Amino acid sequence: MPGIGEHPPRPCTVPGLLAARRARHPDQIAIEVAGVDTLTFAQWADGSAALAAALRDRGVTPGTAVGLAFAGRDWTAFAVAYCGVQLAGGIAVPLPDQLPPARLAQLLDACGAQLVVNGRDDVDALVAAGTPDGVDLSRPADAAQILFTSGTSGVPKAVAATHANLTSGAPTHPNRMPLAHSRRFLHAFPIGTNAAQTMLVNALTARPAALTLPRFTPRRFAARLPEAGTVFLVPATAIELLDSGALDGVDLGGVHLVGSTAAPLPPAVALRLARAFPNAAIVNHYTSTEAAPAHTTTIFDPRRPDAVGRVTGGAVRITGADGSPLPDGETGHVWLRSPFARRYLGDERATRDTFQDGWVRMGDLGRLDEGFLYLSDRDGDVVKSGAYKISTLEVENALHEHPGVAAAAVLGVPHAVLGTRLAAVVVPRPDAARLDLPAVRAFLAARLADHQLPGDLLVLDELPRNDAGKVLKRQLVALFPAGTGGDA
Repeated sequence: MPGIGEHPPRPCTVPGLLAARRARHPDQIAIEVAGVDTLTFAQWADGSAALAAALRDRGVTPGTAVGLAFAGRDWTAFAVAYCGVQLAGGIAVPLPDQLPPARLAQLLDACGAQLVVNGRDDVDALVAAGTPDGVDLSRPADAAQILFTSGTSGVPKAVAATHANLTSGAPTHPNRMPLAHSRRFLHAFPIGTNAAQTMLVNALTARPAALTLPRFTPRRFAARLPEAGTVFLVPATAIELLDSGALDGVDLGGVHLVGSTAAPLPPAVALRLARAFPNAAIVNHYTSTEAAPAHTTTIFDPRRPDAVGRVTGGAVRITGADGSPLPDGETGHVWLRSPFARRYLGDERATRDTFQDGWVRMGDLGRLDEGFLYLSDRDGDVVKSGAYKISTLEVENALHEHPGVAAAAVLGVPHAVLGTRLAAVVVPRPDAARLDLPAVRAFLAARLADHQLPGDLLVLDELPRNDAGKVLKRQLVALFPAGTGGDA
């Protein structure tokens, strides 16, 4: 037992984090699904222990991958299953709940999973069948989780993480628990995304309970804001929330932190969030499925609207194509330092290219300037048109400044003379009049150089996105006939 003034050793596995919270706060709500269910730390730990015993009876041994397919309304059951798999020594594989059978089979085969837990009914049956025996087979160096990347730039890759990776930096001191200003922290991230797994770890380590929704709708989300001191969004849901009118008349004075993750937050959207949440810090989190828990964080500052992170302690580096470090101000490949780095499953070549000596290549181009990180674009999204290399991110940010534009995606399409031509797709705000595309072009001309102006402009009702809210730009290329230009 620890002496007076001492604290137990820091847990180095996810089940260890859960055991520590159960010991201190057994009856405290850990997760609430609005209007559906709540889960205390005692219920979470006891359910996971029973489920782990049932899984071991069914042949799950250390290193066995188990698929977890859950809808948003079953977050509490998912949490029990996630930790139960790990208590049994297995590897939890969170998956979207509505995958076509062939796609589900493909992902399960990619990670070697032989067993799938489908939703609350499966969890209830396993918990009822299991007799908790106190055995915890999780080990810090063992694989604990497999997530699939978003697939925006190719086929989704399976990313394996150890317990040591998932718990690295997790705060456990009872007097220094994060988000202490909040009674609830609110999110609506789909299970199967990296952001959702971050929320699960937050539920284990933060002072407030996690509050989530069966699915995101602006009005349901807005209705729960008065009880949430902390809010987590992705840019797509932030835009939808702001444009919906759902915030009208809602008391937002108690929200002190609005965090955005999964994609860069356009400065124009950050400014709108700051106006909507007058007492909140608007915080941009920059990471990836491969790099987590490594990340950069910065509070939005109008003096540095494009910064995505403040850099301390050599946690970020910028390199040239040959891997050599670049000085401040020069644009190159962005790397984050990640303790207990993750790896791609079954792709050693990609692992070597992405994970090097504790560093993770982010797939982004950017620069460091006075201690802040600025992104130029995704490595594969930079458009080479004629003699120019054009940042699609910079053009998208300019489009978001237009008062009639809710969302925008900029991409390159084939062109017979230039090789690639810049194109843009915009989604109008619900309350905006019909977008006048020549006027949009004139709006951009006042903000961008001639070579940055999209030769093609197209209006859609919505952009194709994956579960994490990222735009699937490859699906948009076919909308633009090769070699053409002009408004559509």
